[in-house]
Amino acid sequence: MANNCKSPEEYISKTPEERHEILNQLRKTIGTSLSKVFEEGMQYGMISYFVPHSIYPDGYHCNPKEPLPFMSFASQKNSINLYHMGMYAMPEIHDWFVSEYPKYSKYKLDMGKSCVRFKKIEHIPLELIAQLCKKLTAAEWITVYESEFKKS
Repeated sequence: MANNCKSPEEYISKTPEERHEILNQLRKTIGTSLSKVFEEGMQYGMISYFVPHSIYPDGYHCNPKEPLPFMSFASQKNSINLYHMGMYAMPEIHDWFVSEYPKYSKYKLDMGKSCVRFKKIEHIPLELIAQLCKKLTAAEWITVYESEFKKS
Protein backbone atom coordinates (compact mmCIF):
# COMPACT_ATOMS: atom_id res chain seq x y z
CA MET A 1 0.00 0.00 0.00
CA ALA A 2 1.87 3.07 -1.23
CA ASN A 3 0.89 6.09 0.80
CA ASN A 4 1.93 9.37 2.26
CA CYS A 5 0.16 8.99 5.58
CA LYS A 6 1.38 11.25 8.37
CA SER A 7 0.41 9.06 11.33
CA PRO A 8 -0.22 5.42 12.24
CA GLU A 9 -3.88 6.25 12.84
CA GLU A 10 -4.23 7.69 9.35
CA TYR A 11 -2.42 4.70 7.87
CA ILE A 12 -4.75 2.19 9.54
CA SER A 13 -7.82 4.22 8.57
CA LYS A 14 -6.81 3.92 4.89
CA THR A 15 -6.52 0.13 4.96
CA PRO A 16 -9.50 -2.15 4.22
CA GLU A 17 -11.91 -2.05 7.15
CA GLU A 18 -11.56 -5.78 7.80
CA ARG A 19 -7.89 -5.18 8.66
CA HIS A 20 -8.39 -2.36 11.16
CA GLU A 21 -8.81 -4.58 14.20
CA ILE A 22 -5.73 -6.75 13.60
CA LEU A 23 -3.58 -3.75 12.64
CA ASN A 24 -4.61 -1.99 15.85
CA GLN A 25 -3.88 -5.16 17.84
CA LEU A 26 -0.47 -5.48 16.21
CA ARG A 27 0.28 -1.84 16.91
CA LYS A 28 -0.77 -2.21 20.53
CA THR A 29 1.28 -5.40 20.96
CA ILE A 30 4.42 -3.75 19.61
CA GLY A 31 3.79 -0.50 21.49
CA THR A 32 3.44 -2.23 24.84
CA SER A 33 6.25 -4.75 24.29
CA LEU A 34 8.98 -2.65 22.71
CA SER A 35 11.26 -0.50 24.85
CA LYS A 36 9.96 3.05 25.22
CA VAL A 37 13.29 4.32 23.84
CA PHE A 38 12.00 3.39 20.40
CA GLU A 39 9.57 5.92 18.93
CA GLU A 40 6.57 5.13 16.79
CA GLY A 41 5.90 7.01 13.58
CA MET A 42 5.78 6.67 9.84
CA GLN A 43 8.88 5.66 7.89
CA TYR A 44 9.05 4.49 4.30
CA GLY A 45 5.25 4.37 4.07
CA MET A 46 4.88 1.98 7.02
CA ILE A 47 4.09 2.16 10.71
CA SER A 48 7.57 2.09 12.15
CA TYR A 49 9.53 1.99 15.37
CA PHE A 50 12.92 3.65 15.34
CA VAL A 51 15.72 5.05 17.47
CA PRO A 52 15.12 8.81 17.50
CA HIS A 53 17.80 11.37 16.68
CA SER A 54 17.73 12.48 20.32
CA ILE A 55 19.23 9.06 21.21
CA TYR A 56 21.18 8.38 18.02
CA PRO A 57 21.96 11.70 16.27
CA ASP A 58 23.78 10.06 13.35
CA GLY A 59 20.51 8.63 12.03
CA TYR A 60 20.29 6.00 9.32
CA HIS A 61 23.40 5.69 7.13
CA CYS A 62 21.29 5.50 3.94
CA ASN A 63 19.69 8.83 4.84
CA PRO A 64 21.02 10.49 8.03
CA LYS A 65 17.93 12.75 8.13
CA GLU A 66 15.93 9.61 8.97
CA PRO A 67 16.06 8.15 12.48
CA LEU A 68 17.57 4.68 12.79
CA PRO A 69 14.90 2.15 11.69
CA PHE A 70 14.27 -0.93 13.80
CA MET A 71 10.84 -2.46 13.24
CA SER A 72 7.91 -1.79 10.91
CA PHE A 73 4.69 -3.30 9.68
CA ALA A 74 2.63 -2.73 6.58
CA SER A 75 -0.65 -3.76 5.07
CA GLN A 76 0.04 -5.18 1.61
CA LYS A 77 -2.39 -6.45 -0.99
CA ASN A 78 -2.25 -10.11 0.09
CA SER A 79 -0.66 -9.96 3.53
CA ILE A 80 0.35 -7.98 6.55
CA ASN A 81 4.13 -7.79 6.67
CA LEU A 82 6.33 -7.38 9.70
CA TYR A 83 9.91 -6.14 9.33
CA HIS A 84 12.47 -6.52 12.11
CA MET A 85 16.05 -5.38 11.57
CA GLY A 86 17.30 -7.56 14.41
CA MET A 87 16.24 -10.68 12.52
CA TYR A 88 18.12 -9.37 9.49
CA ALA A 89 21.31 -8.51 11.37
CA MET A 90 21.47 -11.22 13.99
CA PRO A 91 21.17 -14.87 12.95
CA GLU A 92 20.42 -15.91 16.53
CA ILE A 93 17.25 -13.78 16.60
CA HIS A 94 16.23 -15.00 13.14
CA ASP A 95 16.81 -18.62 14.14
CA TRP A 96 14.93 -18.15 17.42
CA PHE A 97 11.92 -16.73 15.58
CA VAL A 98 11.94 -19.55 13.00
CA SER A 99 12.10 -22.21 15.71
CA GLU A 100 9.42 -20.59 17.89
CA TYR A 101 6.94 -19.78 15.11
CA PRO A 102 5.42 -23.29 14.84
CA LYS A 103 4.53 -23.14 18.53
CA TYR A 104 2.28 -20.14 17.82
CA SER A 105 0.90 -20.84 14.37
CA LYS A 106 -0.27 -23.87 12.44
CA TYR A 107 0.46 -22.07 9.17
CA LYS A 108 3.71 -22.28 7.24
CA LEU A 109 6.15 -19.46 7.96
CA ASP A 110 6.46 -17.12 4.97
CA MET A 111 9.64 -15.19 5.62
CA GLY A 112 12.37 -13.29 3.86
CA LYS A 113 15.59 -12.05 5.45
CA SER A 114 13.86 -9.51 7.74
CA CYS A 115 10.24 -9.69 6.56
CA VAL A 116 7.51 -12.00 7.82
CA ARG A 117 4.41 -12.13 5.62
CA PHE A 118 1.16 -13.02 7.34
CA LYS A 119 -1.37 -14.07 4.72
CA LYS A 120 -3.81 -15.46 7.30
CA ILE A 121 -4.23 -12.12 9.03
CA GLU A 122 -6.64 -13.48 11.61
CA HIS A 123 -3.84 -15.73 12.86
CA ILE A 124 -0.97 -13.31 13.40
CA PRO A 125 0.95 -14.66 16.43
CA LEU A 126 0.81 -11.53 18.59
CA GLU A 127 2.31 -13.27 21.64
CA LEU A 128 5.35 -14.33 19.61
CA ILE A 129 5.72 -10.81 18.21
CA ALA A 130 5.60 -9.43 21.76
CA GLN A 131 8.50 -11.73 22.66
CA LEU A 132 10.40 -10.67 19.53
CA CYS A 133 10.04 -7.04 20.59
CA LYS A 134 11.88 -7.80 23.82
CA LYS A 135 14.85 -9.56 22.20
CA LEU A 136 16.87 -6.42 21.51
CA THR A 137 17.16 -3.10 23.31
CA ALA A 138 17.78 0.17 21.49
CA ALA A 139 21.34 0.29 22.85
CA GLU A 140 21.99 -3.26 21.63
CA TRP A 141 20.49 -2.43 18.23
CA ILE A 142 22.77 0.62 17.90
CA THR A 143 25.82 -1.53 18.69
CA VAL A 144 24.80 -4.19 16.15
CA TYR A 145 23.93 -1.55 13.55
CA GLU A 146 27.26 0.23 13.93
CA SER A 147 29.24 -3.00 13.68
CA GLU A 148 27.25 -4.48 10.78
CA PHE A 149 25.97 -1.65 8.61
CA LYS A 150 27.39 1.76 9.32
CA LYS A 151 30.20 2.71 6.99
CA SER A 152 33.22 4.25 8.66
